[in-house]
Parts: sequence; C-alpha cells; structure tokens
Amino acid sequence: MGNFYIGLISGTSMDGIDAALVTIADRSIEVLQTREHHYPEQLRERLLQATREPHQCTLDDFGQLDQWVGECFRDAALALLADASVDASAISAIGSHGQTIRHQPAAARPFSLQIGDPALIANGTGITTVADFRRADMALGGQGAPLTPLFHEWLFRKPGSSRVVLNIGGIANVTILHGDATDTAGFDTGPGNTLLDAWVARHQGAAYDSDGDWAAQGTVDEKLLARLSADPYFSAAPPKSTGFEYFNLEWLQAAGAEDLEPVDVQATLCALTADSIAKAVRASLAEVTDILVCGGGVHNGELMRRLGAALPGIKIASTQSTGLDPNWVEAAAFAWLAMRALCHLPGNLPAVTGASRSAVLGAIHNVAI
Repeated sequence: MGNFYIGLISGTSMDGIDAALVTIADRSIEVLQTREHHYPEQLRERLLQATREPHQCTLDDFGQLDQWVGECFRDAALALLADASVDASAISAIGSHGQTIRHQPAAARPFSLQIGDPALIANGTGITTVADFRRADMALGGQGAPLTPLFHEWLFRKPGSSRVVLNIGGIANVTILHGDATDTAGFDTGPGNTLLDAWVARHQGAAYDSDGDWAAQGTVDEKLLARLSADPYFSAAPPKSTGFEYFNLEWLQAAGAEDLEPVDVQATLCALTADSIAKAVRASLAEVTDILVCGGGVHNGELMRRLGAALPGIKIASTQSTGLDPNWVEAAAFAWLAMRALCHLPGNLPAVTGASRSAVLGAIHNVAI
C-alpha cells in the first residue's frame, strides 16, 4: 500500500481542482481514480479578481482565500477517496500544488505564490501533505517553474528518440528529451490557453473556445500576429517561465487587438500559441522524433491543426498514446513529486529552472498529533 499517492492541482483557469489517485512503480505510474472538483462560483470570482487586480487584494482577502482554497483541496481529496472506495490510511502522501495567484520570477525579489493551506489539507484528510513546491528552487536562484520536466524525463524518455513533451495549459511549456542523454531542457514557451480563454470569455461569454470552433471561423491578422510575436519573451533564452501576469488582455490590447474583429483576434491568438510553440521546438531540437501533448489545449482541434501545420513531418499525439490520459499528467506529476520529497530525492532540474543545484522540493505537513 505504500506506493499510493494523491496529486492535486488547479491551473490558471481557476475553475477547480484536478485530483488523481495514483500508484507509482519503478518506472511507471498508474492513474487509478480521477476527479474534477469545481470551485464555488463565488470563490472563482474572488480568485480571478485577486489575480487580475492584485493591488486590490488585501491581507485579509489573501488569508481568507488561502483557507477557502485549502478547504476545497481537502474536500477534493476526500471525494476522490470516496469515489475510489479507498481509505485515507492507504495513502502515503498528498502532493498539493495549490492555486497560483502570482508568479513573478523576474521581480527584484523573485517570488511565486500558491495558496491552499496544506496544514488544513493534511489534518482534514489525515494524510501527510507535501506542498509549496516552488520555494526551494527559487531560494537557489531558480524560477520555480516549470516543475514537470523531471517527471516527464522519468516517465516519457524513449531511448534513441529525441522527444518533446508539450503541456498546453494556460501557459504552454515544453520538455526537451534528448534521446539517451541526460541533458533534459524545458521552459515556458508563452501563452497556451490563457489569452484564448480570456478573449472568448469577453466576447462570447464562454469559459473556453470549444474545439477552437470560434477561432476556426476567423482569419489570422498577420500584422497583429507579427506585433505579438515580436514580444521579447519569445526570443529570450531559457531558463524562462511566465504566467497570466504577463500574457493577459492588457498585453493584447496594447498591441491593438481592440481595433479588429473579435473572431479574427481569436484566430490570431490560436496562431500565436501554435507558432510560438513550433518555433521553440525547432530552436531546441534539430530533429524531433515525436511530440507528446497534454493539458487542456490537446482538446482544441483548431490549435492542434495549426500546430501540426507549423511542424510538418513530426508525429504529434497526446500522452494517451503512452498510457497516461493528457488531462491528468500534471496531477500525476505532483503526486510523484510528493513521493520524491518523502524519499529525499530532488524534484527540480537546474538546467530548466536556473537553480544553482538540485533540491528536494516541497514542505512536508504531517497530521497534528
């Protein structure tokens, strides 16, 4: 029973929590049960306001959100166990990424804030909880992100193949796996779904552009695409990471998007995500055997079509082709990182984050006695 773990994470859409119960073997991970646990709408609205208008978020707001999100993460874990008919005593640990509300790796004093009180999760479930995964890396000069490349290396490396693992969440990131070598690279390429979701929410009142249908109706504005693509983030050398603090509607409006037909802007944003990913892949690997895709963007048909057109001749498939559902890769990764923490094993890749050395990631919160 000692290899059972739970991974919990909420992404930039802030609509709720991905929870996965997994079992971990020597070089494999099996997802046994999953759950999408939605935030109450009032909580989501307050989270969005706190992240979009950080200067309006008071200390009292911050503290209450930390507790409220912690309660939701606790409830997600308990519901997951109930769904699986598994007792909490069988679980070695919970790995909780929490909810990112601010990521500022380039600030004068860099920081990354994730909320969701882990002590509340540990004591509410009776399960040791590992959380706050980014601080140790940042204390060593790293950006604290992305943190999944070591997991990708462990699970997806294929001897003799130069493979890319692409996660398209709110922000897109790549892990570059160089065949038999150990010099794994990885970084955030730029916006994934965050601009697409924000724009469709503003103009269509939808949470996301289902299958990219709205983007497919528009025409790419090449001038807008050129202005957006000229942002220095895209040409900056790794290590690099970013978030909605950088790529947001204000960034888009500054490029003149409001002067265009909204549907054409959506098409252009879809092209921006695909093109920026493709350029990052080509710059990182001379020859790519295949690309494994995970995250919500894998379900955007128009985005995947554009990505294929931008990377002709490269096999692009979801991680389902290797046996891991693309919806649950990140939750599984944080379950795995919790296991690494309990085993006192490193969880970061310095070449990816820029940290001065490898480090055990996460603070361990035991159940109060």
